Amino acid sequence: MVVTKYATAEQIREVIDSGLVSEIGESRIQTAEAKRAELGELAGRVRWRLIGHLQTNKARRAAELFDAVDSVDSLRVAEALEKALAPVGKSLPVLVQVKLTERDTQGGVAPEGLEGLLQELKAYAHLDVRGLMAIAPQAGSPEEVRPHFRRMRGWFDRFFADRPGAQLSMGMSGDFEVAVEEGATVVRLGSVVFGG
Repeated sequence: MVVTKYATAEQIREVIDSGLVSEIGESRIQTAEAKRAELGELAGRVRWRLIGHLQTNKARRAAELFDAVDSVDSLRVAEALEKALAPVGKSLPVLVQVKLTERDTQGGVAPEGLEGLLQELKAYAHLDVRGLMAIAPQAGSPEEVRPHFRRMRGWFDRFFADRPGAQLSMGMSGDFEVAVEEGATVVRLGSVVFGG
């Protein structure tokens, strides 16, 4: 997945035109909305995934704008999405974000709450829970985050081993090789694609 957070519409147009990109990740609804409008028809050639924190009051817009939400981290968010999806009968692929750091700014469900949240999400008929997502703690080297990716893979295997097409989204530009070695099926790449 190519993360377009800091990319211009022209840069995004280039990567879509290359035919090498099938998914775009954006962390803000307003930014995605503006970029999609600027790209016009071209925006429809890729799937758009919300990778940032979702505020419950923006769930309806997220459900309309994105093809998937990778940052479900609470029942409040799940309920808001379900309310937006149910009237239109739409099913939305989602990933549950697991919090791997103590930073307050980091979203995600605490590891000890993961199993309970996954159980409760089964009640939401319009959410297609496909796997897990995490952002590794900032570290001096990619090797330092390997244990975190390994833990994520353990949870993924435990809860999604029998789920065809399940996704484990972890790893970014600075550590994606290690993430892939530890089992990531989706990596989020921005600066290695666009520079910076």
